[in-house]
Amino acid sequence: MIQKLGKFMFPVIAVLAMVATNCQAQSVRTLHVRDAVRSGQASATGRLPSNQVLQLDLVLQLSDQAGLESFLKDLYDPTSPSYRHFLTPQEFTARFGPSQSDYDAVVRFAETYGFQVVGGSRDSMEVQVKGSVANIEAAFHVNMRTYQRPTENRTFYGPDSEPTLDLPFNLWHISGLDNYSLPHAMFENKEVYAQLHGIDASKVVSRATTGSGPSASFLGSDMRAAYYGGALTGAGQKVGLFEYYGTDLADLTTYFTNVHQTSSVPVTVKSTDGTSTSCLESGGCDDTEQTLDMTQALGMAPDLSSLVMYVGSTDTAIIGAMTTDNPLPGTIGCSWGWTPVDPTSLEPYFKKMAAQGQNFFVASGDSSTWKASTYPWPAEDPYVVTVGGTDLVTASAGGAWSSETAWVDSGGGISPNHLAIPAWQQLAGVITSSNKGSTTYRNGPDVSANANFTFYVCADQTTCTANEYGGTSFAAPMWAAYVALVNQQLASNSQPAIGFINPTIYAQNVSGGALSAAYATNFHDITSGTSGSYSAVTGYDLVTGWGSPNTGLFAALTGAVPTSGFTLSATAVSIVQGTSGASTVTSTPFGGYAKTITLSVSGLPSGVTVQYGTNPFGPSGNTTITFVASATAATGTTNVSVTGTGADGTVEATTVSLTVTAAPSSFTIGASPTSLSVARGSSGTTKITTTVTQGSISSISLSASGQKSGTTISFSPSSIAGSGSSTMKVTVNRNATRGTFSIVVKGTGGGNSQTVTVTLTVH
Repeated sequence: MIQKLGKFMFPVIAVLAMVATNCQAQSVRTLHVRDAVRSGQASATGRLPSNQVLQLDLVLQLSDQAGLESFLKDLYDPTSPSYRHFLTPQEFTARFGPSQSDYDAVVRFAETYGFQVVGGSRDSMEVQVKGSVANIEAAFHVNMRTYQRPTENRTFYGPDSEPTLDLPFNLWHISGLDNYSLPHAMFENKEVYAQLHGIDASKVVSRATTGSGPSASFLGSDMRAAYYGGALTGAGQKVGLFEYYGTDLADLTTYFTNVHQTSSVPVTVKSTDGTSTSCLESGGCDDTEQTLDMTQALGMAPDLSSLVMYVGSTDTAIIGAMTTDNPLPGTIGCSWGWTPVDPTSLEPYFKKMAAQGQNFFVASGDSSTWKASTYPWPAEDPYVVTVGGTDLVTASAGGAWSSETAWVDSGGGISPNHLAIPAWQQLAGVITSSNKGSTTYRNGPDVSANANFTFYVCADQTTCTANEYGGTSFAAPMWAAYVALVNQQLASNSQPAIGFINPTIYAQNVSGGALSAAYATNFHDITSGTSGSYSAVTGYDLVTGWGSPNTGLFAALTGAVPTSGFTLSATAVSIVQGTSGASTVTSTPFGGYAKTITLSVSGLPSGVTVQYGTNPFGPSGNTTITFVASATAATGTTNVSVTGTGADGTVEATTVSLTVTAAPSSFTIGASPTSLSVARGSSGTTKITTTVTQGSISSISLSASGQKSGTTISFSPSSIAGSGSSTMKVTVNRNATRGTFSIVVKGTGGGNSQTVTVTLTVH
């Protein structure tokens, strides 16, 4: 992570007293020593000067981790009375944050060891401090060394051991102890892309032929037309942008002037830890990422109440501010990636965001399949919405969506740090053999939007460019602003914000182990294109997630949240032509719902009818729907819609995954005559006939059993081509056993067999 060195030096502390006699050295719950240091790959080159000043962020741990997990489960369960009852920052602190006494103890600890407290709060769970290397080494019992970075021609600093501290409790994390990883923006320049791939830049084909910007490039407003197309503009909503550097707002003005648009949204650049909010090319600062983040968000939601860029040198300082600001940013875009020592270090903050109804959208990266060395953390965290990239074509300039394929560099894959798969990705029908996802670890991305080299960009107080920049950087702030529109609609309906969208969209897109009927209208299912190890496939995939917003998604996310009602679920059914099978339908009431429910079914495949069990039923309990397939019923798997209508008019729906398979081929066999009388030394015949009654059978072989000594049986022909006949000849020699016997004639074909009995009398 980026660290900024203070401008003022503090004297070295020679001797420090223990904070309190009853304090024992405690650990920090997360890791702080880089793997390269642990393994010896990074060779030590020296020590940081003892008077060098660093700024750190001391992060306190949650007070009730288990309680928070339980709260989040109920918060995003539509059947729970707690559904979308989000907490304020103060309520979160009171229930799950650090106690005031613990927070005060950390402040006293820092001051005792000579640190200057420069920021942070109990609600943000962090104490921002400045201090010398000598302060740091004494307070945390580490040595601050310099090392040669194994894969870059630069040195970095960091501790040589895990910190411990004289407090009666553990800290969660200390941000700022190393500068091994420098954050990078998740955008691509076409020239750089061509260089990395060893091709001519002119060979990097742009698809921007229908944008409304210069040279037909896409603007943020084009993304609004393609993915939303409605009248809402984000009024009353606040969007946040996560940034490591400030910006020059003159570049934003240039953008809108050049594309002949105006923006009246108040834009604020807020320092979260004293980091400069200015970014000038003359000072070596690049504001490309910061400016494009703003233009994407403002293009999608042009009348936001505010757009705030939160700038800082550590991730915890930035997110701490985002989770305590007043008012809170309901939705946030992050187009930066970096590599932390410990991939769990921000999880308390992401869970806090979910508890407060905030969404954190993260670019999935522009290096194709995630690898430990290149993936863009925090995109793999389970509590963020990870946004992949596509290649979009619109119907016209400023026109509707026309087509979309996967972008060749869209980041995605399986969590490189093996973070556990969240509950919403464990739903049946999400991870399949075709998408090659993991059933154990977090998969990404979740959703996607245009990321090809098709955008108009202004930055660095220089000439603007068209069709030169792309990347998932463009997709993440677009999604953040899209959800701001959703929250605007919900607010107008006096409904709570949508909150963390992953539990909702995953549940909406699958039902009964298959894709739901709603999925096709909620998302543009990107089914073509490949990025690295994965390909876009039907449904969820590890290149584009669920896809980009379709016309039905807005309505699906803005539906009123009922105070009482019921939910329906149904089990899958698999039957064979000519048979039947039952699905168990379960109703679960909430909010005291007590009305009966009547079921109806639609979308049946040809040749299938239904029979209802108890109907009406409920409001709590099970009933059945029996599916009856005729002998000629259409085969395949169909998502059959099941609608439940309450006696008060409340309507809920679910789907049944109905699979009808072809019945096995069958035939009958007969003999004429069925009785033979043959004298010893002679023969007799009977005609064996087969008739195919179902399916197609190419050959039925014949055999016989039950004949006695001296009697032989042959068939001419030895097999019948489906429906036909054969002559069975019985030959009896002079010494054959006399008597009456049952000869069983067996026909075998089409995967089954049939028999007929012929009575043979030998005399």
